[in-house]
Amino acid sequence: MMSISSRIVAVTAALATAVVVSSCSKTEDHSQHAASTTTTSSTVAAHNADDVTFAQMMIPHHQQAVELAALAPAHTTNQAVLKLASTISAEQQPEINAMTALLLQWDADPGMGDHGGHGAGMAGMVDDATMARLKSLNGPEFDTLWLQAMIGHHRGAIDMAKAEIANGQSVDMTAMAKTMVTAQQAEIDQMKQMLGG
Repeated sequence: MMSISSRIVAVTAALATAVVVSSCSKTEDHSQHAASTTTTSSTVAAHNADDVTFAQMMIPHHQQAVELAALAPAHTTNQAVLKLASTISAEQQPEINAMTALLLQWDADPGMGDHGGHGAGMAGMVDDATMARLKSLNGPEFDTLWLQAMIGHHRGAIDMAKAEIANGQSVDMTAMAKTMVTAQQAEIDQMKQMLGG
């Protein structure tokens, strides 16, 4: 998806700029160096606690979506489900990478939200029993439960993304949250049609 790719390119470019500025020559005037570094770093790194929390929670949330998507090829031959699973994985893995990069830039721990218990506190996370059931099903039964689980999962992500848009400070993180809302709402609409069909 173009908008996701362009956001990741922008984030990567911003990180590269920060690295270049912070490693500039020691021979230049120190006060000028400090001013240029501060300006660039604050532009790149301006963020608040909401941004950090959103990324720390959304990374494992996305990881579970990628995990759900990875189940599809082994459990269904439904081309619409397989295509959607592939799209979800292709959208969310780059967002995981971008959020991880931002957390590292902010000196925040990207691993805080490990979903070993499938993050019961996070909206839309699929519980262990449903994950186990999905792994035991094939064909149309798998398709139905997978679509229902993914709709709930996407709704949870949209709720989290809307909170980030309302409360976050990071330009990069709020832009990514807006992309998530748009993409995942479109996929929810598509999945509802697939269930209806």
